[in-house]
Amino acid sequence: MKNLKKILNPILIVFFMVVVFSCKNNKSEQKEEVTEIKEMDSTSLPFMPFKIIAIKHKVADYAKWRIAYDAHDSIRKMYGITHFVMGRGMDDANTIIIIDKMDDVMKAKEFSAMPSLKELMKKAGVISSPEFSFYDVIRNDDSKINLKDRLMVTHRVKDFDAWLKVYDAEGINKRMEYGLIDRGMARSIDDPNVVSLVFAISDLEKAKARINSEAMKKLMMEAGVEGQPQLFFYKLVD
Repeated sequence: MKNLKKILNPILIVFFMVVVFSCKNNKSEQKEEVTEIKEMDSTSLPFMPFKIIAIKHKVADYAKWRIAYDAHDSIRKMYGITHFVMGRGMDDANTIIIIDKMDDVMKAKEFSAMPSLKELMKKAGVISSPEFSFYDVIRNDDSKINLKDRLMVTHRVKDFDAWLKVYDAEGINKRMEYGLIDRGMARSIDDPNVVSLVFAISDLEKAKARINSEAMKKLMMEAGVEGQPQLFFYKLVD
């Protein structure tokens, strides 16, 4: 019996060591798998282009108009239009920019031409002719930032691809130095050489100085921008 115990003891020790070691390995493998799954879950989905309708107009009273706008939400949805973002002009808070997503361009255009919409706008206190624009959004950064100030720049270019090379060569970091943070880029559906850019503004004074600088005018000329760009400074509203 003593000899048998001497033989079994080392075997049992080895057995328990193997069991413990394999359990640790299984746990570490499980941890690695969980970590890998978390990493896969955390990766952002690739950007998918989408279509928008932009409406810009002036109202007599924002609060009154907003009630009418919100009440009209179900009608917009019937035409495949859903609320996206809204802004009020910095120079005139009663100048409103509405940017809604749309499923179908033809339906959205039909919506914009509705006689009942004109009547509704009039009753809501719209006091200028509304400007309707239809775009393909090709770049969009919707990450959360604590900045409400925005700048929309709209201009026509001779050749979009040539313009884009110059724009990208300037670079995001360079624009950030001037208080301009890239948020979106869109091309007009009716004229793809009409480009609209949206920037968040971290420094309004720097942004305005850059936009009005001779260096920017020269850069736009080199990129093939035609005519005078339309600038609209606004603040996002909920």
